[in-house]
Amino acid sequence: MSNCLFCKFVSKEIPTQVVFEDESCLAFEDIHPKAPVHTLIVPKRHIESLNAAGAQDENLLGHLLLIAQQLARLKGVADSGYRAVINSGPDGGQSVFHVHVHLMGGRSMAWPPG
Repeated sequence: MSNCLFCKFVSKEIPTQVVFEDESCLAFEDIHPKAPVHTLIVPKRHIESLNAAGAQDENLLGHLLLIAQQLARLKGVADSGYRAVINSGPDGGQSVFHVHVHLMGGRSMAWPPG
């Protein structure tokens, strides 16, 4: 998608603070963090939202969550706890329409989230 911010991060057209990259995803620091640890994990292939994902994306979506787990360990929040969130659609809080996992930790998380 030529106008997708996260696709521009993936293609390196726009620089970002990358913390992890492999053949299928990119993880980078959120520019407006809501917690001491706030990292976004995005697939390199553009998928607009969780609602746009299909059966062919099952392994990729699972991979994103396993990368969140790995980064939680790396960032020192795995033992104390963290939140992995996927917002879908405007009412779900999605503001960039490229599916992504928010990894948040480093503080106590309230419930319900908001």
